[in-house]
Amino acid sequence: MAAIDSSIYEEIEISAETTTGDGKTVDLKLGVVKFNYYEDLFSPTITAKLLIVSSGGAINNGGESLDTVYSGLPIRGGERVRIKIAPNTKTNLPLNFDTPETFLYVSNVARQFSDGAKEIFTLDLVSREAITNETSRVVKRYHKTAPISQHVKSIIEEKLASTIDEENIDITSNQYGFIGNLKKPFHVLVWLAAKSKPEKGELPGYFFYQTKEGFKFKSIDGLIQQGVKNPKAKYIETKFRESSKIYETKDDNILQYNVIQNNDLLTKLALGQYRSHIMEFDPLIGTFTTEQQGKFTIDDYTDKTINLGETPEVPKLLSDDENQNLGTLPSRLITMVSDRGLLDWDPTVDKNSTPTLWQRQAHLRYQLLFTQILNMVVPLNTNLVAGDVITVEFLKANMEAKERDRRQSGNYMIKELCHHFDANQSLTSLTLVRDTFGEISE
Repeated sequence: MAAIDSSIYEEIEISAETTTGDGKTVDLKLGVVKFNYYEDLFSPTITAKLLIVSSGGAINNGGESLDTVYSGLPIRGGERVRIKIAPNTKTNLPLNFDTPETFLYVSNVARQFSDGAKEIFTLDLVSREAITNETSRVVKRYHKTAPISQHVKSIIEEKLASTIDEENIDITSNQYGFIGNLKKPFHVLVWLAAKSKPEKGELPGYFFYQTKEGFKFKSIDGLIQQGVKNPKAKYIETKFRESSKIYETKDDNILQYNVIQNNDLLTKLALGQYRSHIMEFDPLIGTFTTEQQGKFTIDDYTDKTINLGETPEVPKLLSDDENQNLGTLPSRLITMVSDRGLLDWDPTVDKNSTPTLWQRQAHLRYQLLFTQILNMVVPLNTNLVAGDVITVEFLKANMEAKERDRRQSGNYMIKELCHHFDANQSLTSLTLVRDTFGEISE
């Protein structure tokens, strides 16, 4: 079988045990028209969508009449969904959510059509932790002597009643104290990610997200460094394959792609990627940071970043001065209020204990990562997860010869993905990002 071929639903069943308590369970797999599964670096929870067609004789409610799934279960939100999808190739992994730790739950029901004989409706699904997050609050004080990664682990265990594997959390080098202030766990965890600096790596900037492998708290530099050493997959533009006989399988074909963003200069300037000035107000003493304290320029970090391709270039200014570029003058003014006095933090000369510095550096790392953005559709690959790095080969626009485009080709990080299943085919849709152009020099 090819990866693009349709997949087999081994189990897709919904249970009302969590909502009605009667343990009523219905097998949905024959009624599933479409199933989409989603991961995103900016989403603390995995999500999914089920499009279902239900005939009128699905459930016997104790009388002579038979009800549809929607009305007979009934579906009201919060129902538990068990899913097992078999691999459609020898290399693809199964996509399973069939244990108490991985069950998905109905977060929304959209009834699209009913004619008395059948119903068509969509179920929006989330992880159990996404629901727990809405009913939990972070209250206690987290001490300044502990690293942020320890706080993250504690919040996941204590407030989400879940776990995070050791290999899925990058240890932070910086310590940070704070008070939860009744914020939801996901809010706090994402907030901490922007303040975190890895033990290995120069720049701060983390992602807190969930994949089919569980929760992850990973640094941007760590994801890039690991991915560049061992890319998860390689895909080739279909037209390029016509001139090459070294590839035997078509499971690595790029079926479709389009560029969303390609080094948008004005956006970068508006975001202050090359240079910005942060004005931080200290409410305890009533002062702002000085211009020197608040300056932030990319020139200080271009040789310190771990990149997916070539070293980032700072465009030159339209001037005769060779020493000036777009990192010379600030293009964005950022104002903020110091959290000193509100959180468990003391002033110190230690850079690892200066939130303003972390935020400036993290701001650069996040913005730099989205230098290029493109969407790509490939045959189903359930081995991929958000945060993976893949290698892509594009064809150079040349009418005379088919050559690899060395500027567009190279390593990309998966910002988000969707595994799509229907009766005809199985596909993986990817949103890819990277912080520069070209391929890494050998």
